[in-house]
Amino acid sequence: MTTLPPNGEAGLAVQDDEVNVRPAGRFRLYLGSAAGVGKTCAMLDEGWRRHQRGTDVVIGFVETHGRPHTAELIRDLPAVPRKTIVHRGAEFTEMDLAAVIERRPEVVLIDELAHTNVPGSGPHEKRWEDVLEILDAGIAVISTVNIQHVESLADAVERITGVAVRERVPDWVVRKADQVELIDSSADQLRRRMLHGNIYPPARVPAALNGFFRTENLVALRELALRFVADEADEELLRFLASQQPDEVWETNERILVAVTASPDADAVVHRAARIANRLKGDLLAGHVATEAPEDPARLAALRQLVDDVGGVWHEITGDDPAKAIVAFARRHQITQIVFGARRLRGLEELRRGSGVRRLLREAADAEIDVHVIARRDDDRAPRQGADPEDG
Repeated sequence: MTTLPPNGEAGLAVQDDEVNVRPAGRFRLYLGSAAGVGKTCAMLDEGWRRHQRGTDVVIGFVETHGRPHTAELIRDLPAVPRKTIVHRGAEFTEMDLAAVIERRPEVVLIDELAHTNVPGSGPHEKRWEDVLEILDAGIAVISTVNIQHVESLADAVERITGVAVRERVPDWVVRKADQVELIDSSADQLRRRMLHGNIYPPARVPAALNGFFRTENLVALRELALRFVADEADEELLRFLASQQPDEVWETNERILVAVTASPDADAVVHRAARIANRLKGDLLAGHVATEAPEDPARLAALRQLVDDVGGVWHEITGDDPAKAIVAFARRHQITQIVFGARRLRGLEELRRGSGVRRLLREAADAEIDVHVIARRDDDRAPRQGADPEDG
């Protein structure tokens, strides 16, 4: 039987028993290691290619950051007019979510998935929430994001670069994409593009090259991006293998338990546990043991949200002895690895709290459960405050 492609080009007819080409999907995401690698250009090229084949493609929001080459790639793609908002005496433009949905194109291009919307511009705080609503309306989306904005990796990027990452996208949103494509660039190539004025205006180039865009930072960010996409490809392969022989077990399922407290550095421990779970293709569970000491309900609520954002499941654990309670929970839920944070203790604190750490290690060893002890960083090593580099 002969099958024609969706665009009806008879010259590309193939035998469906010879090849099976998967559709492009409803949500495509271009991922980059840093601003300037070419994510927006790739998105516009893909939109133009589909437009040329007769697909109804519109621009919901594209940010050129004043880069002439990026602006040229818009060509004559139709765009939904932006909404203008006045906030704190200044005028801003944002994507008009309602107008995009009313227009109902087949595909909409939406740049910078992690962007925080100007207050009053629409029903959602974050652009990724706008994207989810557009997808729910049956409209396909092509978008872009930098690796620094992926929630489970943001704290690692902060430690690498020394710059706070304020805008973040939950891991589950990124993994919702049907296709995640890496737009790659070597550190040297990216720095040359910076020097040639293709990323930032000339006045900003020296500070960028000596700051976020240092070679060692770009190499590390590229490694994070490559690993993330490799993990995604590995998961896709496992799904394919399972679909071909569903009765065969292809790998042992790891289950990771992160022991959570209301301490200020608990976010970093959760992020690290999420990265371990992602790389092992395992489930992530977060266990909180209530103690007699009062804990901030708002802080615990924020931690629960973070666990949800990185794809984990929150559990309240009860027990008089936290170490025994955690390991007993781990036994019941077939946990293979426990992750918890520990900081350097001194004097009486070592006698009081260090014994609890040793008990947890001993209980876990008796249960034959591996333990990861995550070193907590001191407050004076926190990243400096600064705006995220602009995307592109």
